[in-house]
Amino acid sequence: MENLTTAPNLNNTLGIWTDYSIQYKVISSFLLFVICVLGIVGNVMVILVVLTTKHMRTPTNCYLVSLAVADLMVLTAAGLPTITDSIFGSWVFGHYGCLCITYFQYLGINASSCSITAFTIERYIAICHPIKAQFLCTLSRAKKIILFVWAFTSLYCVMWFYLSDIQELVYENITIITCGYRVSRKFYLPIYFFDFGVFFVLPLLLSAVLYGLIARILFLNPLPSDPKDKKKKNGHNNHAINKSTSCKNSRHSSSTATSRRQVTKMLAVVVILFAMLWMPYRTLVVVNSFLDRAYLDSWFLLFCRICINLNSAINPVIYNAMSQKFRAAFRKICGCGWKGSDKPATYSVALTYSVVKDTSIVESTDHFTTELEELTVTDELLSDQKMMFPDSSVYGKVNFSDA
Repeated sequence: MENLTTAPNLNNTLGIWTDYSIQYKVISSFLLFVICVLGIVGNVMVILVVLTTKHMRTPTNCYLVSLAVADLMVLTAAGLPTITDSIFGSWVFGHYGCLCITYFQYLGINASSCSITAFTIERYIAICHPIKAQFLCTLSRAKKIILFVWAFTSLYCVMWFYLSDIQELVYENITIITCGYRVSRKFYLPIYFFDFGVFFVLPLLLSAVLYGLIARILFLNPLPSDPKDKKKKNGHNNHAINKSTSCKNSRHSSSTATSRRQVTKMLAVVVILFAMLWMPYRTLVVVNSFLDRAYLDSWFLLFCRICINLNSAINPVIYNAMSQKFRAAFRKICGCGWKGSDKPATYSVALTYSVVKDTSIVESTDHFTTELEELTVTDELLSDQKMMFPDSSVYGKVNFSDA
């Protein structure tokens, strides 16, 4: 990939340097500033929601936090410096600023791609292999995977400390400082193509295959019934309890299916936008790799930069639009929600029943990220406990903090 901080009118002729037009400076600075500010605020809110709301700490949400951190890194390391480049037309952050900003640019880009791949695989296992999800899609495992992702990308991107450096471009009328590369084009192009394949093409191909398999389960095939349902239908002693439990389980299964579809749609939209908004820039880099004189039109580069920063800023908007749980949590942080809307960490049986009955809460998107939650505590199991232990104190509280 091309360095996002490279001056767009960089060329090999080094004739007379012309500054950006006032129109370009105003439009580019305004659009990039608005996108970066809104994106930073939105991603910070995503992180705060998951960290401060206990029932939001699920495996999928952990990956979304990782994605939010990566997007923050892209917005601050790639978006904000681009504004100064648009205004001054020259690099103003010095030698160490060039090294660090370039490093964090690529770290954020690669970590976001890995985070998207991680939650896509987690969704596939949770929906297509629910039994394996009980021990694979757990909160502790998600944290370990995220730690590995950031450790790997951090080490991988260390090479940019060596490849990056400031350059002085001497034109006939002025000398311009840019943040570029200390090696020739033939050395860093293989790295670009490796990044393009590993952190863009492969994640998108994998996501396309896995979401296709997920869609086949969720939208084409009916959800498999719980084996315990069949046992209860065939051999339960109390017919009245059987009938009540069957109705509750039917409603629960229907709500769970709707919730699974909703969260899958939301994550699929994140992946699709990631592909669409990165496509112009990635395509430009590939095309320029085969041209003797690179195509570096200022307005098209601005369009590519806006798409990149928009990709990092738009995810919180998607969560708010497609997830009732995130929407309620965002409203609470902003002071617009109910004071009692947050669920406690430890649920009583009564609250569990009320959650099952209230489809608006059940249909919230991210608390059902693994099948472990559905297989561990359902109305069925609670009914069994009631029959075995009439005293409510025996089964009165169920701890969901580690689900």
